[in-house]
Amino acid sequence: MIKYLLIQNEVIDIMKSFFALCDRDLVLRKDNSFLSREDLDVLRKCCKTTEDFEEKSSDIEVIGLTKEAVLPEEYQWVPIRKMFATLGSEDCFSLARAKALLEWRKNTRYCGRCGAELKEHETLTARYCPECDNLIFPRIEPCIIVVVHKEDGKILLARHVQRNQNIYACIAGFMEAGESAERTVEREIFEETGIKVKNVKYFGSQSWPFPSQLMLGFTAEYESGELKLQADEISDADWFDKDNCPASPQPGSIAYRLIHET
Repeated sequence: MIKYLLIQNEVIDIMKSFFALCDRDLVLRKDNSFLSREDLDVLRKCCKTTEDFEEKSSDIEVIGLTKEAVLPEEYQWVPIRKMFATLGSEDCFSLARAKALLEWRKNTRYCGRCGAELKEHETLTARYCPECDNLIFPRIEPCIIVVVHKEDGKILLARHVQRNQNIYACIAGFMEAGESAERTVEREIFEETGIKVKNVKYFGSQSWPFPSQLMLGFTAEYESGELKLQADEISDADWFDKDNCPASPQPGSIAYRLIHET
């Protein structure tokens, strides 16, 4: 694969990706194309940046913008979540990596051991403490997400209290210290819905950088119990026919794949 072009004696990296991000949005050109190095330079001049970094190993260059940023007329804000439904795997990786590293850098400025200000590591994607030699790498928070099947073909979907959308989705939750992913699946389902499951099987994974989750997808089979909802987590849950589901997650998420592909 050709990675570089030589144009007028200048080496151009044609594989590199350039991102301008703020919270859950990224900047695209008005024609929906991704940014170039020149676009990033334009935005640096007209907008205040919160972060500005490059990771050569991933071929990404990223700037963080403030919520108050006023974009020039040739640019637009687009939800990052929307992009995951249309991008290929490599572009999804680059965007997820850019978003995750941006959030990590914003939230990792001081040493958690001694409180000193952190410095950039010269060769690693990491920050280190010059006072106590603490080395901090980007944080990943593993989560499980699971669709439960009944013998009659119906699946368990729930409406979550903390969601800002009125949709029904899979049971999901963070892994706790000492747990295997399979144990987390069993615990989360029982805690939130009161049922027990069997035959827990791995399905796939997805980086979900909002801000730093790694979603580990599973399927499981209903074993026993009646629905008894954890009120502070689940507002409603029921068994649904896959061909007649209520409003559910959109394409681009592992939740969508679990519901419609298992």
